[in-house]
Amino acid sequence: MDEAELSRRFPTGDEGCLEEVVARYGQALLRYCHHILCDYHEAQDAVQTALLRAWDRRSRFRAGTNLEAWLYKLAYHACIDLLRQRRRQLFPPPPPAVHDPDYIGPELREALGRLTAQERGLVFGRVMEGRHYDELARIYGQSAATLRKRYERARGKLARALTELSDTEKEVSP
Repeated sequence: MDEAELSRRFPTGDEGCLEEVVARYGQALLRYCHHILCDYHEAQDAVQTALLRAWDRRSRFRAGTNLEAWLYKLAYHACIDLLRQRRRQLFPPPPPAVHDPDYIGPELREALGRLTAQERGLVFGRVMEGRHYDELARIYGQSAATLRKRYERARGKLARALTELSDTEKEVSP
């Protein structure tokens, strides 16, 4: 089923469409959420939440609009909700296992932690997924020019954070 057909049939409640959505977009959404949250298991929760919300709200989806962008927007908001919950936790979760294939090392995790969730999402969308600013504009509901500027700032902020962390590590090492 092509994307236009999927976008047209999804709001009707066809369960075959749900399976197609999961197969087509599930892994990409998982990578996206993982790079926003920097935690693989929370990213799985965010994707599941986003897909459940998409299915529950399928009647609100307008046929002919971009289904992928709508799913990314739902995933982004699920990530934001998890980040809010994380701030309210009394005890932080344990660090992930190093053998996890999607493991983000402590230096990169700390540098990414200095970015906002939207900045992490923009960096991931541009760098890892190679998305154009027009696609990102549909996901975030902002103009491509605004996102281009925010991406450039986020990229600079990430580069500075990595440099600072690297310099700090050199000072600590004998």
